[in-house]
Amino acid sequence: MGMSDAVDADVIVVGAGPTGLTLACGLRLHGLSVQVIDRAAAPATTSRANFMHARGSEVLARLGALGALPEQSLRAMRITTYVGDRPMMKLKFGDPGMGTAAPPMVVSQAKVEGALRDRFADVGGEPQWGNGLADLRQESDAVVAELEDGRRLRARWLVGCDGTSSTTRKLVGIDFPGVKLSERFLLADVHLDWGLDRSGTTGWVHPDGLVGAMPMPDESGRDDLWRIFAYDPRGDQKPSDSEILGRITAILPQRTGRRVGVGEPEWLSLFTVHRRLASSYRRGRVLIAGDAAHAHAPFGGQGMLTGVGDAENLAFKLALVVRGQAGDGLVDTYEAERRPLATEVLRGTSALTRINVASNPIGRFLRDQVAIRIFGLAPVQRWATYSASQLWVSYRKGPLGGRGRKPRRGDRIADLACTRDGAPTRLHSELGGRWALLEPSGGRGVEVARRWLGEFVVPLAYDGDETMLVRPDAHLAWRGDDVEGLDRWLGAALREGSTR
Repeated sequence: MGMSDAVDADVIVVGAGPTGLTLACGLRLHGLSVQVIDRAAAPATTSRANFMHARGSEVLARLGALGALPEQSLRAMRITTYVGDRPMMKLKFGDPGMGTAAPPMVVSQAKVEGALRDRFADVGGEPQWGNGLADLRQESDAVVAELEDGRRLRARWLVGCDGTSSTTRKLVGIDFPGVKLSERFLLADVHLDWGLDRSGTTGWVHPDGLVGAMPMPDESGRDDLWRIFAYDPRGDQKPSDSEILGRITAILPQRTGRRVGVGEPEWLSLFTVHRRLASSYRRGRVLIAGDAAHAHAPFGGQGMLTGVGDAENLAFKLALVVRGQAGDGLVDTYEAERRPLATEVLRGTSALTRINVASNPIGRFLRDQVAIRIFGLAPVQRWATYSASQLWVSYRKGPLGGRGRKPRRGDRIADLACTRDGAPTRLHSELGGRWALLEPSGGRGVEVARRWLGEFVVPLAYDGDETMLVRPDAHLAWRGDDVEGLDRWLGAALREGSTR
């Protein structure tokens, strides 16, 4: 890395949302210098996303960024759907199991960003606010970013985590095709007096459109703050805040059949559901992640979760390349592993959207009669919890994956009990900034792993009969009982970005 003195940072991250901050924290834990820029004048205080499933909580925990979020969140893990005044379906999100140490949380995106900013500060970073990306130029070994204030930053790589209207994506000409899935929804975080149970989310199916209510953590201590979303396809003009509140005030009693006292709103917005997926996640030394790469329907709470997963996957791979321990081919495994997942998640959130906004008689019958009965079944409820958690994500079909008995290369490894230097610990708490080498006592694989990965490997003893190398994102890299095999796997993965 002879030109390290010629760059302002190893990586420029565009966007200080959950994806960008997760990436920045991961990169810092792997020893890289990072500059985070964001066009916004200051951190957001309100947010559309308000649910973090178990996989996302795990990522935050591995990075040391979970902080006080579990205490600040709600456990409203039940969805009750009414048709008229009849409760037709109850869907409970339980503990997904799978050896996870982190719970799913009802918590605002703004709070998640705050916890990540705190962690980024702990590891020596601070976002630059009020200064977005205006232009960029790629060189053979660097990216030059021109900021809105006219300054230039030079880095080895640049990652656009700047949302669905990503400037980064547009500047490098990555296509973002998609389809519109619904007319407009109204959104409001508003104080309501209506005596509704706050232990879960409630939805009402109505001929005029779906309406839902989710309890929100309320710092005022009044415990009356709700996230309301209502399908409201009428009107072409963008409504004012007062018009949105007026529509919400009219819709709630009409579609729920309840008397509602509507108080002060904390936040008002609207959205139209689109499904979009970037044609590629990379152009040269520029990459995209999160909403810049995939735009989701909000149903199912998968958008923020998928973006945070993108960032964790990319961070340790970029770090190896920047440190000169891997070739550029390793960066391409990011898209190879994450884009198929985005395709699968988009398929699921799109199906949920179509069910929720069904307007023809057959669609309404399937939703109101058939789907409601099916989702009341215990096995379906367990499947829904498991599906939403993203703990099922595996990269076994990707370039670093493998076949054979489970767990296969690319599979997620649960939070195993193990020991480090004789002291008890848990696997996931040792990850995030490091790879873990799990060995039966007397193993000698750590020398091989460190020859390829440097200091970013922690040796752990566990109650198993073979050696396992676990990636910083808790996925299995390699397993076996011959260190020569580990050596060959690391050589192929790091030099070529494929072990197939």
